[in-house]
Amino acid sequence: MIDLYTWATPNGRKVSIMLEAINAQYNVHKIDITADHQFNADFLAISPNNKIPAIVDHKGPDQSPISLFESGAILIYLAEKSGRYLPENTTDRALVLQWLMWQMGGFGPMLGQAHHFNHFLEKEIPYPKMRYLKEAQRLWGVLDQQLANREYVVNELSIADFAIYPWCMRYAWQNIELADFKNVQRWMHTMASHDFVNKGMLVG
Repeated sequence: MIDLYTWATPNGRKVSIMLEAINAQYNVHKIDITADHQFNADFLAISPNNKIPAIVDHKGPDQSPISLFESGAILIYLAEKSGRYLPENTTDRALVLQWLMWQMGGFGPMLGQAHHFNHFLEKEIPYPKMRYLKEAQRLWGVLDQQLANREYVVNELSIADFAIYPWCMRYAWQNIELADFKNVQRWMHTMASHDFVNKGMLVG
């Protein structure tokens, strides 16, 4: 059994999509980040960086419990444990990890800044709002080009798709016009055709 500590954010939804995709048995523990529950001592024991998501797999390596934080690390762990959504082929595996790191290092953090400056400030500050809009548009353009001749981000459905999709679903918060990114829009429809993706998006 896996305990998932999460909230309804793009990062949280990456892991719940993966858990649904591999038909894992898991319990959901909601960590209300709007009420600072991520700073509670019991959660910090699992996630020292006070960020969701985190998991405790009670049947980890050698059947011993393991706790993990950082959504990318969790996705890799679950992919390796289940043998699914991370290719064995060295080249394709490297490409999937490349796009996972792209999401972790750029697409998520930069879009998160766009969310903040578009939606959470009491007073609008034009410079950072425009800065992160431009960067959001650039990153969406990178993804759109990658998807020009592919059904998924790297050939077959993978943890890279699971990591990127929840952030795309917040496009309105990023002031992104989907019509400007036809390939991403088509891929988003494909992702939404999977029941486990939709179930995962509802968790938390």
